[in-house]
Amino acid sequence: MEATVVQTGTEGKTWGGGSSPFRASYGKLMMWFFIVSDSLTFSGFLASYGMSRFKFADIWPIPDEVFTHFPFLHGVDAPMYYVAFMTFVLIFSSVTMVLAVDAGSKMQKHKVIFYLFLTIIGGLIFLSSQAWEWATFIKGDYGAVETHGGQILQFLDKDGERVALEDFAALATTGRTEHTRENGIWFKKEPAFLPEVSFEQVKAGFIANENILLRIQQKDEHGHHIVLSREESISKLERDGKLVVRGANLTHNEYGHPLFADFFFFITGFHGFHVSIGVMLNFIIFINVLVGTYERRGSYEMVEKVGLYWHFVDLVWVFVFTFFYLV
Repeated sequence: MEATVVQTGTEGKTWGGGSSPFRASYGKLMMWFFIVSDSLTFSGFLASYGMSRFKFADIWPIPDEVFTHFPFLHGVDAPMYYVAFMTFVLIFSSVTMVLAVDAGSKMQKHKVIFYLFLTIIGGLIFLSSQAWEWATFIKGDYGAVETHGGQILQFLDKDGERVALEDFAALATTGRTEHTRENGIWFKKEPAFLPEVSFEQVKAGFIANENILLRIQQKDEHGHHIVLSREESISKLERDGKLVVRGANLTHNEYGHPLFADFFFFITGFHGFHVSIGVMLNFIIFINVLVGTYERRGSYEMVEKVGLYWHFVDLVWVFVFTFFYLV
């Protein structure tokens, strides 16, 4: 049985060529190409994070013990609450962007202005929240000691609660002299921001306080960090202790393995950069809507194209939130 092929005109084809293949404008099609390519970039970053976490699973920090802060609630244990708030704000901004695109398709200028304004506010709240989270992560709360092998030793009381170094470190009887090339080893110099207490002060205070124990990075069969006995803690600190670590940076990390901080800064920073670009694009479109640019064109397609980018940024954060904070 022979198949009958019906020849149609150019207008009847799905692929019509020209400036609108697949009935999509050139600009919209290029935005989709960008989204696909950028999705591959983020996929590579998250895959690298996953492989590193799998490789160092026994010493990887637990996110619930790292991200426990909430603004204006100092000392309150609120694990992941603020990250959940950030996620809600970003997803809500995606909803307002959908409403702005829908209003644009109906040529409703005032609604486009209102919903775009809410979208921009949501993006700014997210970026401000991320900046606060970075500052808190870098500053740290308790401090820790790093060993010669690069492991992190954290301090707990008898009840299993974290103890800040300043709460038990012995006070120095003499002033502390900064180590420079002139008064010490010629090729070494201390960093500009010194810890509030030295390792010797921490060690002396720890030995003098019998209610403090050490917790190491390795986990037990239940996935909890191992807490050493008092005798093991003293022996571990005296034998392996090297320097005091406060907060996190690209070299040292009081929360655990340094790669955790490296990936945190890189992945969330790269996503924050995308959000920043999205906020700027939304602001430019917002100004154009105010002055009536798209009313004169008779189309709000530019709002739709920027909306595609904004939805992509929101979707990427869902994956970052899931892989980095929840898993």
